[in-house]
Amino acid sequence: MAKNSLLSRAVNRFEYTLLLKEKSLIQNWRTMVDTSAEKQIVFVAGVQRSGTNMTMDVLERCFDTDLYHERDDRAFDKYEMRPYSVIRSLIEKSKASCVVFKALCELQYATKLLEEFAPAKMMWVYRDYHDVVNSHLVLWTGMPDSLKKIVNDRDSAGWRGRDISDELHALIKEYYYDDISNASACALFWYFRNKLFFEQKLEDDDRVMLISYNSMVTEPQKYFSKMFEFLGLDYTSRVSKKVFSSSVRKKQAPEIDPKISALCDSMMKQLDDLSRI
Repeated sequence: MAKNSLLSRAVNRFEYTLLLKEKSLIQNWRTMVDTSAEKQIVFVAGVQRSGTNMTMDVLERCFDTDLYHERDDRAFDKYEMRPYSVIRSLIEKSKASCVVFKALCELQYATKLLEEFAPAKMMWVYRDYHDVVNSHLVLWTGMPDSLKKIVNDRDSAGWRGRDISDELHALIKEYYYDDISNASACALFWYFRNKLFFEQKLEDDDRVMLISYNSMVTEPQKYFSKMFEFLGLDYTSRVSKKVFSSSVRKKQAPEIDPKISALCDSMMKQLDDLSRI
């Protein structure tokens, strides 16, 4: 089993290296042929563990894109986007017709990003909160402490609560309590970070496409073809061939405070109603 896993990772790295080299050759040639085309700037947004990595991976397989993941030090510092001047410099240097950046820690600045880098578009990916919480629990144990900091001072937990509205800050205060479990804290985090979508009225913004992770992985060709059409990119099934639905409800639902769970259920319904295509 271990040998198979190592072999699979080696094959993936080899394929990824070939892809990047092929893209570079194609984009260099296109730049020589046409230097006048305007670049499309795209931000992939969403709460952490919601499927943004998978979305980025699919976009990266397109020969027209240049991607900056949040682990890329050129565009990010400890997962937070660098100053806009740095981002503009990367866009100017790129030879791709579509330049894509992650924007997870910047959800409260979604509208500002779209305006600063116009013409820009945004993909906001959301995922069932039960699966997101389960994924959070594997990686992080300190969400209750982060929420406590936000309750006391919204700017004291870094990007998590920075510059959020008074209304959202009051909601976090209302639902937080001293012995909140990590699962319930992660669910509340999922709720208020997705709430930023509605606070900025992104549901009415034609520059933004809301994407359901669950729908995307169960019907990849349908959803990715719509996504690529929205971005002005040519879709082929090749780019989504590694998308599978095995991560949906993979684990038993976590135990979450019923009041917070009800809050998240209402958010899921709002998001699901908007994302149907």
